[in-house]
Amino acid sequence: MKQPYNTTIYNTALYLRLSRDDELQGESGSIQTQRMMLRQYAAEHGLTVVDEYIDDGWSGTNFERPSFQRMIDDIEDGKINCVVTKDLSRLGRNYILTGQYTEIYFPSKGVRYIAINDNVDTINGESELAPFLNILNEMHARQTSKKVKAAMHTRFANGAHYGAYAPLGYVKDPDKKGHLLIDPETRWIVEKIFDLAVHGRGAASITRILVEEKVPTPGWLNYERYGTFANIYAGAPAEKAYAWTIAQVKSILKEETYIGHSIHNKQSNISFKNKKKVRKPQEEWYRVENTHEAIISEEVFQKVQELIASRRRKRRNGTTQIFAGLIKCADCGWSLAYGENKQNKNPYGYYHCSKNGQGLRQCSMHYIRYDVLYAYVLARLQYWSMLAQKDEDNLLKRLLNASDRERNSAKKKQAAELKKAEKRKAEVDGLFAKMYEDWSAGRITEYNFNMLSEKYQNEQKELETKIRQLHETMEAAVQTAADAEKWIALMKQYVNPVELTAELLNTLIEKITVHEAVKGEDGSREQEVEIYYRFIGKID
Repeated sequence: MKQPYNTTIYNTALYLRLSRDDELQGESGSIQTQRMMLRQYAAEHGLTVVDEYIDDGWSGTNFERPSFQRMIDDIEDGKINCVVTKDLSRLGRNYILTGQYTEIYFPSKGVRYIAINDNVDTINGESELAPFLNILNEMHARQTSKKVKAAMHTRFANGAHYGAYAPLGYVKDPDKKGHLLIDPETRWIVEKIFDLAVHGRGAASITRILVEEKVPTPGWLNYERYGTFANIYAGAPAEKAYAWTIAQVKSILKEETYIGHSIHNKQSNISFKNKKKVRKPQEEWYRVENTHEAIISEEVFQKVQELIASRRRKRRNGTTQIFAGLIKCADCGWSLAYGENKQNKNPYGYYHCSKNGQGLRQCSMHYIRYDVLYAYVLARLQYWSMLAQKDEDNLLKRLLNASDRERNSAKKKQAAELKKAEKRKAEVDGLFAKMYEDWSAGRITEYNFNMLSEKYQNEQKELETKIRQLHETMEAAVQTAADAEKWIALMKQYVNPVELTAELLNTLIEKITVHEAVKGEDGSREQEVEIYYRFIGKID
């Protein structure tokens, strides 16, 4: 019996997709090639083409592609009742989701689906081969993902920069792929941000300054140079060019790129199917040092990290801890914790050794009132400020003499520690050699040898580290006139300060150590507080 002629009008969507991974595999499936094939097929089979839906540069494992979703919207609106692709892999490379669309969603919406090269056409019924083809397509995506990751890991090991854009302050080297060069036009922005931070400014304060001074953002600079982010900046108001955010500033302050290192693998996709980014644990990062020229010195960068770690949030009354990160216990070296005495008629703040609190009792109290500390530090800074303005030459001589005394005292102490460590290192080396002889001669068991071997090896490593650190400390302790001049120059910036701020303290002071108070027989209380200034250390 002759079959009736099919008079259904197929309002057809031509779906085209090409991912960067497909290009890497050398597939002959360019958008232009797909378009020619689909157009020819539609013309030969009487399909009415409503629109083309093109996702160029999108992975087949991701079904949140913009044009694919637009096609689904048109199906929901009744505009489309036929979808044509070059093959099943163009629709997707996730066999579960691809199967849901071809076997459940399209039939439920009365949509005919055609994959030309795979000979799939749902008007002829379900294809028994289609599920197997979908599995093979997913396997292809999985293998491609592995190859891409392996290639990226090789680039990680070489320290290459692989981002779409160079970080602020840098440009991509036109002669060496993956290499960064300092950008002389924008490095000043990075230097300004770190300079503000090292002098006590927090991310919120730095952001406000950048906006007030109309410093251009990285996004705006890329738009001006390369035309990128036109959807954000084209026709936008002028203030968009310097609309910095606190998150941007925090990111820059923590970025080791600015000290010449390359850090990769901070985040990755959940899987080759799920493109959601997840943060990787720090031990899985790829860190390659000295891959390009630094903008910021290691010293400045580390100081900023210390300030970030020690900075505390505002308390409920709106005040901040201006001494945060600076005030230390003179005996154990731990930071002093801030507390408040609210039992008194006039509440007041105070500091105490954090190793004494929380039930630890591993150090004594080292108690000092906030107002007493504040008054003492302010008085000392006012004194040095007055000398810096009044007689710079005499102050310079005084600082150099004081630093000589301080250096000589520290050198004697460090030399004694070094001698002791080197002596113990020689003893451990001797014990280790003797133990090996005893084991070889059968005088000790292999079990005891292994146990003692691990013990001595650990001690050797610890002593080697201590000896190296003492050598480095002694070398770094050399004080120069240039350092004293730097500090005097800083002091002259603050003429007779009348109040203390975090910025002022972090600019001039390295740390403040508080000793345990000594009580006299008459009930009096004496307490030593030492101030170590930047560049010059402790001076009297």
